[in-house]
Amino acid sequence: MTATIQPVSGGAPAPQPPSAGQGKAAPDARYLALRNFSISLTVFNILGYTVLGFEQPWLWPLLAMATAYATDLSLEALSGWAERRPARFRGKGARGVYEFLLPAHITGLAVNMLLYANNQWWPIMMGVVVGVGAKHVLKAPVNGRMRHFMNPSNFGITVVLLCFGSWVSIAPPYMFTEYAGTMFRNLIPLIIIVAGTVINSMLTRRVMLIVGFMGGFAIQALVRHLIWDAPLFTGLAVMTGVAFVLFTNYMITDPGTTPSKPRAQFVFGSGVAVAYGVLMLFNVVYTLFFATSIVCALRGIGWWAAHWRARRNEEAPAAAQPSPVAAPVGGG
Repeated sequence: MTATIQPVSGGAPAPQPPSAGQGKAAPDARYLALRNFSISLTVFNILGYTVLGFEQPWLWPLLAMATAYATDLSLEALSGWAERRPARFRGKGARGVYEFLLPAHITGLAVNMLLYANNQWWPIMMGVVVGVGAKHVLKAPVNGRMRHFMNPSNFGITVVLLCFGSWVSIAPPYMFTEYAGTMFRNLIPLIIIVAGTVINSMLTRRVMLIVGFMGGFAIQALVRHLIWDAPLFTGLAVMTGVAFVLFTNYMITDPGTTPSKPRAQFVFGSGVAVAYGVLMLFNVVYTLFFATSIVCALRGIGWWAAHWRARRNEEAPAAAQPSPVAAPVGGG
């Protein structure tokens, strides 16, 4: 028996308790994916500050999580008031609030982990607020409901880099393995790949997206080498870094802002790789984040275009019908 579901933050449905006689409800894959993403990212941050060599102040991830929670709860309460509906975290107890805040938890940790602003906290806070807030603002109609289309963590990072790219940067890749020994340093990408593969194959089911992205990434490196004489080894070596592996398994596969059908996933992943290659031709830095934001934005624009086209098609037959002629008054 299947359980009735209703939307949770980030578009992820949460299973509701089955009625009497229905039996035990099957666990919801999206909730499990969000939970496991959150656990994996939390563990990675703990290891990052204790073993790997993260250089951001240790207090910042706690501040980032608090900022993300407060932003998501406040905006959802405001949205519920404006739309005259209860906030999605109300009436469900502590478990409901916990499930609602899982996407915000991921966004807060990811933005703080991947941005480096020296000793300035406020750009990180801005990235968290923008990323979480985008879920409530940047939406498009899909099958009669509004869905957010920008990857929250990626969008928050993108906006900060666009605004302050001259002095705020992506966290240096060496900090992911700075204090790790030689053997452990070599195991880190493997551990991330194994954990990410389990989550993306069994829960998010975004394997075809990863295949499209990695295949497209290798092809664009080869094309740039053959046509524009870009070093092939340099273009392919990016794929071996911890930052790329982390991005591939935990950033681009966000289940709330990527397609669910395998063919569409492949196109989405390939599109990010193509956008990356084009941006590289123009010497754009922080290319992966900008490429992902561009593809997500194009997907949202496509949703709006399809919605407007459908409305126009519905209105056209009504407009084509002749107006009824009024009957004469009186006996003439």
